[in-house]
Amino acid sequence: MSIVNCGLGRALLKSTKLAAAATVLFAVADTCTAQVKMTKEEALETYFPAAQIERATAFLTDDQVHEIQQRSRSRVESHVLTYYMARKDGRFVGTAFFETQTVRTMPATYMVIVDPDTTIRAVEVMAFFEPEDYLPQSKWLGQFAAKGPADDLWLKRGIQNISGASLTAQALTEGVRRLLASYQIVVAPKVRS
Repeated sequence: MSIVNCGLGRALLKSTKLAAAATVLFAVADTCTAQVKMTKEEALETYFPAAQIERATAFLTDDQVHEIQQRSRSRVESHVLTYYMARKDGRFVGTAFFETQTVRTMPATYMVIVDPDTTIRAVEVMAFFEPEDYLPQSKWLGQFAAKGPADDLWLKRGIQNISGASLTAQALTEGVRRLLASYQIVVAPKVRS
């Protein structure tokens, strides 16, 4: 786990006027708590050891975007979907999605691993730039494991809320539903063919 270096903010404070310094101080205070938990390469190696990883990009049609939004009840922000397909010994073993979205005011990057049977293997927070108090714990993230499209992936129903961090819980739950729907619509048909 590495903490973002806050030296730049301190240097800026020394070289700016008082009013500007106050603005920079508040901006730097938020990012000083940011944590990068795991790199993309580390995550792929952890969940797909000794597998061949292929990066793929899909350019979603309007129909695909509409279908993903209908299934996930979550807004698709981009028509470009990047994902990582893993094969081991010539056999497809899963897909990793990485997504960054704003939680409250700062971004969080997370990974969703979907197994070939369209169930979630894992959800991991890769980087979190909100205060540490809003960071979801492993136990909470574990609620998604082994769940699929037919399961109740809704906050306060099939997924428990995080007391004091509802916005984080909402953002991640919506993202998981959206990426699972993306898997069904974009990746699964390629795997079957």
